[in-house]
Amino acid sequence: MLYNLHYIRKNMNGLQEMILRGEIALQASIAKRATERLIDTHENFDNIETWCSIQSILAAAGNISKILWPVKAKYHQRGIELRKLLKVEDDNPLSERKFRNSFFEHYDERVEEWFEHTGSGVYVDLAMNPSLTTPFFDEIPRFTHRGYNSFNNSIVFRDETLYLDELLTAIDELASICQKY
Repeated sequence: MLYNLHYIRKNMNGLQEMILRGEIALQASIAKRATERLIDTHENFDNIETWCSIQSILAAAGNISKILWPVKAKYHQRGIELRKLLKVEDDNPLSERKFRNSFFEHYDERVEEWFEHTGSGVYVDLAMNPSLTTPFFDEIPRFTHRGYNSFNNSIVFRDETLYLDELLTAIDELASICQKY
């Protein structure tokens, strides 16, 4: 424990901590505003605004994730210390970036991989309420690549589902800790 406190004093001073907490609070506000826009699209159907809002939520979550779980090894300890200070568990939904990467950041690579590994020319993308298009409501059609289900506020990428409410709850909890910054 002494080493950890030494790290904070030596490598992350109070101003740095405040700045990073402030950035987390800013990203949480961006996610919240994007969520409000997303909810509005349920009544005023706007496909572009739906996907803009989802992308904003995922980008804000990704930015928070990078602060708490840095990609570069030289910042790894800082992430550990910030997670301890903010009481963020390693299994927090924000720790998982796989979905965000597949959904938008590395989408081009997922398209390439799809066509390398399948002979199908069927490609359904940006589906709205994709799980409702089959007789079995829990099943996502085989060729749906990205989709949004407004009934349970989830997004799908192929056979994976991310429940946005779980992600947004994690963001809200973190924002309340960082709020004063």
